[in-house]
Amino acid sequence: MKIIVWIETRNGQVKTASLEALGTARTLAEADSGEVIAVICGPSGVMAATSAATAGAHRIIVREGDPLSDAIADGIANELVAVISEESADVVICAATTTGKEVSALAAGSMGTSVAADCISVTCQDDSIHIERPIFAGKAHLQQKICQSPAVISLRPNYGERLEREAATVTEQDATSPSPIRRTGFQAGALEKRDLSEADIIVSGGRGLKEAENFVLLEQLAEVLQAAVGASRAVVDAGWRPHCDQVGQTGKTVSPKLYFAIGISGAIQHLAGMSSSRTIVAINKDPNAPIFNVATYGIVGDLFEVVPQLQSELKSVLQ
Repeated sequence: MKIIVWIETRNGQVKTASLEALGTARTLAEADSGEVIAVICGPSGVMAATSAATAGAHRIIVREGDPLSDAIADGIANELVAVISEESADVVICAATTTGKEVSALAAGSMGTSVAADCISVTCQDDSIHIERPIFAGKAHLQQKICQSPAVISLRPNYGERLEREAATVTEQDATSPSPIRRTGFQAGALEKRDLSEADIIVSGGRGLKEAENFVLLEQLAEVLQAAVGASRAVVDAGWRPHCDQVGQTGKTVSPKLYFAIGISGAIQHLAGMSSSRTIVAINKDPNAPIFNVATYGIVGDLFEVVPQLQSELKSVLQ
């Protein structure tokens, strides 16, 4: 079995979700005496290859050159498809980040196949690839066998396992597929925030916070926990937080190890984006709030009393 993993980078740094995808690929390969090939496309690829060298790949292919200097997902997908064809890959894995979902879909479309999207488990059984992924807004999990080749899969962040293996060999290649769509500019956000989709801990707030200024309570708690701050759709619609903070069906789907839902009632739209979190702590003054149906631990109380006390206790333990 030959497995290709697309490695997503930003400013020469490898995304954590891609390292998790590499770990999943290596586990598959070791179960089937296979080979893992990591593919990095774009500027600073050699720098990124250095940091990914021991994460599970047997080989790393770096595609660089003018066609990728200002390319977006279309150009990356073209290069990825070229490598898939050259290597006759059996499986292709991308992290299910915003860009990863787009690249995997474009690559699959170019090859006339489809994507097993947003998977939380990938295994090899009887020489076949089996996946598991949430459906119906996380209310159920679907287990499927992939019959197509290559099997194109996007893996949800925080569901793969990062591994340490022997250093991979690195091969540099020239990009050959000009993209019809090129980047003309890039504008970073005003603040450098932790990426919600890759965060291990997320502190999210809802309408129970009453006004935007009260999000400082969550920001202070997040600082103690080194967590990212999220928000419900109602909060974003009210203009309290930017859309990039929204967790839910029309926002980001997250799977952290620990998720705090503070002042969030638990509407189905929000549950769709966070119900696969490993541990969920809900704080709400309404004992009948739907969020308690999915919570691992629930605190019924006034968040304006509970959160400061929780922050104080955690600070004394963690700092």
